[in-house]
Amino acid sequence: MEQKITLQKQTVQSTMLLPLWGRAVASEKNPDILYDRQAIDIIKNCDYDFSSIAKTFGEFGGICYVVRARKMEDAIRQFIKKHPRATIVNIGAGLDTSFSRVDNGTIRWYNLDLPDSIAFRQSFIPDSERNVSIAKSLFDTSWFDQVSFNPQDGIFFISGGVFYYFKEEQLQEIFCSMAKRFPGGELYFDAESRQTVKKSNRMVQKTGNKGAIMYFCVNNAKELENWSPLIHLVSCEKYFKGIPFNPQWSSGIRFMARVSDWMGMMKFVHLGFAE
Repeated sequence: MEQKITLQKQTVQSTMLLPLWGRAVASEKNPDILYDRQAIDIIKNCDYDFSSIAKTFGEFGGICYVVRARKMEDAIRQFIKKHPRATIVNIGAGLDTSFSRVDNGTIRWYNLDLPDSIAFRQSFIPDSERNVSIAKSLFDTSWFDQVSFNPQDGIFFISGGVFYYFKEEQLQEIFCSMAKRFPGGELYFDAESRQTVKKSNRMVQKTGNKGAIMYFCVNNAKELENWSPLIHLVSCEKYFKGIPFNPQWSSGIRFMARVSDWMGMMKFVHLGFAE
């Protein structure tokens, strides 16, 4: 039975369809990077025209989405190797399916997103005992109390393709609140340079979404330490570092990946909170 997409197109929430499409399309061609069976199945069972997304973002865009998922999952695996009973909070979870690939049988996972996004998510990906959704805004800090947190077990926050849509002062406030409430926690997210954010805005608007404007950018991740003495930079890594290049990629795809890393267009930022 096909299920129709019901999200409003002119919203930030509807951008969850972009990484879903990217992981489905690109993971079939790049299983050595990541294979997302759930995303492929959801795409096949949706009565939705993804052609404008495919036309706008193309093969390289899809690869970027599957690389982001892979890097996020690598970071999670590294953390839970040291903290096997850790709490993982996926901020702006959308239709992310990472839990199914990284679960070690003991972690506790929370999907944080707006109520309509969570309702949409649950129509495809139901909650389970250790994979629970929280239908709240990131900035509604009452979600802090819904997250199981034991400092000895550790807590790891991830956020893929989300922080772009907020202004720096908003993120500074919530990061500082998280650092106070979850000492010893860590936060891993992707970011773009100022020029790349401008380009990304143009691409999203080409898909017909005029209501999802990106604001936040990171040129120098070290500057995030100025937000609070409780926040320190663990690492800032190039987007394609450690990713196996598919021999079937065109020379143009390879060139764009190398230029992106060389110019610092996209990156992964890893922050730590003081204990």
